[in-house]
This record gives sequence, C-alpha cells and structure tokens, in this order.
Amino acid sequence: MKFVLFYHSLVSDWNHGNAHFLRGVASELLSRGHRVDVYEPAGGWSLKSLLSEQGTEAIAAFRHQYPELTSHFYTADSLDLDRVLDGADVVLVHEWNEPELITRIGEHAAGASYRLFFHDTHHRSVTEPESMAKMDLRHYDGVLAFGRTIAERYMRNGWAQFAWIWHEAADVRRFHPMPGTQKEGDLVWIGNWGDDERTAELHEFLIDPVKDLGLKARIHGVRYPDNAKEALRDAGIDYAGWIANYRVPEVFARYRCTVHVPRRAYADTLVGIPTIRMFEALACGIPLISAPWHDAEKLFSPGEDYLVAHDGAEMRKLLRDVLEDADLAQSLAASGLKTILDRHTCRHRVDELMQIIEGLDRGAREIERLHASGG
Repeated sequence: MKFVLFYHSLVSDWNHGNAHFLRGVASELLSRGHRVDVYEPAGGWSLKSLLSEQGTEAIAAFRHQYPELTSHFYTADSLDLDRVLDGADVVLVHEWNEPELITRIGEHAAGASYRLFFHDTHHRSVTEPESMAKMDLRHYDGVLAFGRTIAERYMRNGWAQFAWIWHEAADVRRFHPMPGTQKEGDLVWIGNWGDDERTAELHEFLIDPVKDLGLKARIHGVRYPDNAKEALRDAGIDYAGWIANYRVPEVFARYRCTVHVPRRAYADTLVGIPTIRMFEALACGIPLISAPWHDAEKLFSPGEDYLVAHDGAEMRKLLRDVLEDADLAQSLAASGLKTILDRHTCRHRVDELMQIIEGLDRGAREIERLHASGG
C-alpha cells in the first residue's frame, strides 16, 4: 500500500514530542513493505528552531539514526496534490498542519479512492474548541484521536464522520533498556517547559522534591524561561537543554528514576491520555513516578508499572522509596516494560490502523453489494 503522511516535521523534534510516534509509525509501515511518503512544510517552526539552536549537524545526525526515513519539503504554492497523492491508498494529516492544507487535502479527497484520516494529538479540541470547529473535515473518513476524550469530542460536536481512539506508543526499535550502563545520577526528567501550562506542577512534583532530597538530577528540554532556569540552579538541577529524541534511551539508562508531570489540560480535562514521555520511560525500563493522572482507559497498571504521587509530600516519599529499594525499582521497571511490549508499541498501533482501514473497506464493499442487489 502507498501511505502519504503530512507531518509538521519528521526531521525535527524541537518542542515536537509527537515526532517520536510519527517516526515510529513511518518506520513500522516501511518495515512491512509499504511505501511511505512523508511531506513537511519547508521552514516549519520546529525545524527552524532546531537549525537556529543546533545547526545542520542535528539534521545530519537524524538522517544517520533514521536512514529509512525521508521527508519531502514543500511550500503551499509548490504542493501539487494531484502528483503527491497519485496512487495513494491511505493519507494521514497530522493536526499540526495549517488549516488551509487540511482543507485542500479534504477537497482533493472528494471522490477519490484513498482513505483519508485526520490525526489529532493535541488538546485544542478541548482548550480551543472554536478553532477546531472551523476545521473542514467533511471529506475525511474520520479522526484518529489519541484518547477517548478527544474522539468523543469530535463525535459529540459533529466535527467528523467517525473518530477512533489511536493512542501514541513507543518505537521499541530505538526505545529499550540499556543494561550495564553506568549510573551518573538519581533522577532525569525530559520535557519542555511550555506556556506555563504546568509551572506549579513542575515545582511541586519535580523541582522542590529534588531540592529537598538533595538528589543529583538533570533536566532536558526547550523553552525554559530565565526564571525557570534560575529555579533549577537554586535546586541544584543540571539543565542540559535540547536532546535529540533518539538519544533519550541512553540518558534514561544513566539515571535511576524519572517522573511524569502532565500538563494541566491532560490532568484536569483530557483524562486517560498520558504524554509520550510515559511510553518512552516505561519502554526504556526506568522506574517512573507520576504526578496525579487518571488512567481512565486502563492503558497501564498504576502501582505496578509506575507509582502515583498525589502531592509534593508523597512525591518525596516515593522518590526516596524507589531510590532506596532496589527490588521496588526493578519491579516497576520490569512491569512497565512488559506492559509496553505487550500493548503499546508502534507495531500495535499500525495493527490498529490496519484494522480501521479494513473495517472501512469492508463497510464499503457491503454497501456496494447492497446497491448491486437492489437492497
């Protein structure tokens, strides 16, 4: 089959956590013998930021690590959809694309034979419903939503014909434990600061506990304002800036635990949707303690795959427990890894996508049969 994927960026993961899953899906499809064409806008903001901060060496390193993946860069004026979508069987349009492109592709799909999906991995359907309501998805077969809350929102508001739950997952080709790696510290956290969406939570569940316990800790991420960097220095935390996503496993391997601090929208409203960081951490076999997050869709087993701290005091206690009890740490790491391998890899998600496509095709064949029989 020919898959055409429209991503904000395949090449850059600067402030682009979805890159992990998008790359993993493309790699999995290629490994099954499908043709995969990925398109991303020339001069997209994530790529521009990465080049500005890290230079072309970061792009060269990406291509070395993902030799199977290639992006076609386009501008709005140069994108010839007739050529790009010629022979396509399945088209995925990620929600970080420009609304004009989303509409153009939908219009092109009217009367076409390929399956067209809108892939939503953001909280805008809840936090900015007016902007999502303007999306023209009439000609899309449906929405691949990374959680039940999102899928239900699309159907309840009539924004799409169908919506399926398609959670993110780990690319276990690259995210896996690295046994035997020498430990360098107690705690590592990988995440971007964002727009004050979890500032209080980061202080309560990460910065303050590290300071109070005197842990040796490191943080990787971007968009940290000066006051955040000052808070990290005051807590004795090593702020190490951007890290290429494919290097995350080697960093996890050098530390004894990590934490999960969801953005406020996910903790309060988008119940059941973890960040990609949970999949990454559990796939790498590092013990994880999460700030409050309700696993409404039962993706994991809280208390077995990871621990949950309901406030800063409990976070301090659980960090101390994990760091002082080797058996507890090993049990968490083993259970979390098993859950990922059993249920949450990019292979599982591509299987799910194929089932969705087959269901649509089966329905279309049944309709044709009924028409042919005069039913």
